[in-house]
Amino acid sequence: MAFNYEKYIRPGKLPHIWCPGCGHGIVMKGLIRAIDKCALNKNRTAVISGIGCASRLPGYVDFNTVHTAHGRAAAFATGMKMADPGLTVLCVGGDGDGVAIGGNHFIHACRRNIDITYILMNNHIYGMTGGQFSPCTPTDGFASTTPYGNPDPVFDIAKLAIGAGATFVARTTAYHATQIDKLIIEGIQHKGFSVIEILDCCPTSYGRRNKYRSVVEMMKQHKELAVPVTAAAKMAPEDLAGKIITGVLHKEDKPEYCEQYSRLIEKVQEQAAAKG
Repeated sequence: MAFNYEKYIRPGKLPHIWCPGCGHGIVMKGLIRAIDKCALNKNRTAVISGIGCASRLPGYVDFNTVHTAHGRAAAFATGMKMADPGLTVLCVGGDGDGVAIGGNHFIHACRRNIDITYILMNNHIYGMTGGQFSPCTPTDGFASTTPYGNPDPVFDIAKLAIGAGATFVARTTAYHATQIDKLIIEGIQHKGFSVIEILDCCPTSYGRRNKYRSVVEMMKQHKELAVPVTAAAKMAPEDLAGKIITGVLHKEDKPEYCEQYSRLIEKVQEQAAAKG
């Protein structure tokens, strides 16, 4: 039997705004399947976003959703999780929203290891707001603000998240649709800050400026460049140059922020009580 996505979609919100060939719809379906498989309560699940094409996702799904200011998704999500630690809180957004405008909030959410799952759709561009280059636009890539090629080096989102302290970090692509929900499930079930980077296609703002002939060509590139983490472990560094390592890249157990904060409050209350 086909999966019933409709029960998780807000009535009257479709069709969506995404361009033909955009991978965000694939990611949304993966997120819905993950939430369904985790049997999460709709009323106890919050999906938070900032601004951008990827950040329009919460408008379509029938959960507690917040569409916040540009780059502020992690900050709002942190506040919601601290106010109600029992909520399942998910962030969704793009590379520009998440690690450029929202970069400071992102690294501190990683550092705190707060129990939030961040699904970051990396399509190498600011798609909605004008096609500007992002920290993930490939060096020499073209954007509206780099018409002669991008001179900047590229952020590796997964390495950034690991370095900042995230305790679960994974990566896949929109081509590998069945892996999306599996990684999101593992991220939701992990106690701590989870980052799932999904390499995505933007045929309109990125693809046409960078001479891709079709979305199929962009998807095929993701297929050909992807190397599972288990296979990558057996490969020489020179053979991995330019490849996309997929799967769970980092996982560790560390104290979760809300629990640490609660213990601090209890300690202060005990000290106050002891003083009479």
